[in-house]
Amino acid sequence: MEYDTITAISTPMGEGAIAIVRLSGPEAVSIADRVYKGSKMLEEADTHTIHYGKLVDPKTNQAVEEVMVSVMRAPRTFTREDVVEINCHGGLVSVNRVLQLILQQGARLAEPGEFTKRAFLNGRIDLSQAEAVMDLIRAKTDRAMNVALNQMEGRLSSLVSRLRQTLLETIAHVEVNIDYPEYDAEEMTHSLLNNNLLTVKKEVESILQTAQQGKILREGLSTAIIGRPNVGKSSLMNALVHENKAIVTDIAGTTRDVIEEYVNVRGVPLRLVDTAGIRETEDIVEKIGVEKSRKVLKEADLILLVLNGNEPLSNEDENLFRAAAGLDKIVIINKTDLETNLDIDQVKVLAEGSPVIATSLVKEEGIDELEQAIANLFFAGGIEAQDLTYVSNSRHIALLQQTIHHIDEALGGIEADLPIDMVQIDITRAWEILGEIVGDTVSESLIDQLFSQFCLGK
Repeated sequence: MEYDTITAISTPMGEGAIAIVRLSGPEAVSIADRVYKGSKMLEEADTHTIHYGKLVDPKTNQAVEEVMVSVMRAPRTFTREDVVEINCHGGLVSVNRVLQLILQQGARLAEPGEFTKRAFLNGRIDLSQAEAVMDLIRAKTDRAMNVALNQMEGRLSSLVSRLRQTLLETIAHVEVNIDYPEYDAEEMTHSLLNNNLLTVKKEVESILQTAQQGKILREGLSTAIIGRPNVGKSSLMNALVHENKAIVTDIAGTTRDVIEEYVNVRGVPLRLVDTAGIRETEDIVEKIGVEKSRKVLKEADLILLVLNGNEPLSNEDENLFRAAAGLDKIVIINKTDLETNLDIDQVKVLAEGSPVIATSLVKEEGIDELEQAIANLFFAGGIEAQDLTYVSNSRHIALLQQTIHHIDEALGGIEADLPIDMVQIDITRAWEILGEIVGDTVSESLIDQLFSQFCLGK
């Protein structure tokens, strides 16, 4: 199946100016030629050229679409196979007619991510670069896009390959000492082995230091806005989203369900969740909303705890502080345009050192300070460094942590003065685990699983 010709719609479904149907495989050009009518056949076209013409149904000889067809010949293509891209009018009917016509000529409908999978199998990109393609598509901020671009260009791959080479040279040196002691090779002493392993461990730990920031950029921060009813939670969500997504009234309990929205705050992607006001209530609908709010609170990466600065601290406020104890949070004292009746010193004690921001959402005051506090809390200004290799993928993070474990095992063996050939077992395992990041030592089932998560046509 991996050597037949595949096709899929590569643009989002719906109305638009242009839609693209992509083909890849050994018969991509000949299949397109069976339905294309232009000034010359596509088989005669030079590579990386685009041609105007019409698609004609061979059975009825009727024109199906007016198109521009790009011809790109292997190996200078994304998949390293012959690739044809048919640009037609955007629209559900037109693009589906083109796809059906191509399928009738012998192409197979591509599986999700199969174009990128072929690029990987044909050696154009490694596995980490392939995964970065999907990260690039899903990026919600410029920072997240830059991280994905760096990974797609091979920054992580180059670093992993260099570390694997160091381990491989160490393994080879050990093998020479064991199998050919008569050769005049430098003896791989415990001291030399220790130095090589510490060098690799230090670099892996350096990559893992960016893991939290990278994972946040890739997946976004689950951010819960909590507080008593009518303290300004929905107003805060609207201010951060810059749109009236949540209903705002003076009536307590207006928000009865969980409202979610993605928002970009200083380059930090937030999955913002406006919750129902947490309080004891007899209203059945509101009660369900409050229970949902409690669940969201437990699962959130960041808590925005909103207080009413015009009222003294209540038992409900103190309960919220207890529920958010030990979690990353920012305390927001809202309604500063009114008389302040809140004990600020008491709030700071309950905040446990978390940032406390004063806002007047009615007057749109304090939003800039809040956005900066969110960025500082998770990135501390260090995200802009261009020379860092950010690791954002959970699979990569887990593999790097396993690498550290096996290096530590090898270092422990050296300290215990174990024979070098026994220490080598853990070094070899560390080398294999790093190979799983770039796909050199990964199983076929994992490859299928990873690419199945891609969108159709990519």
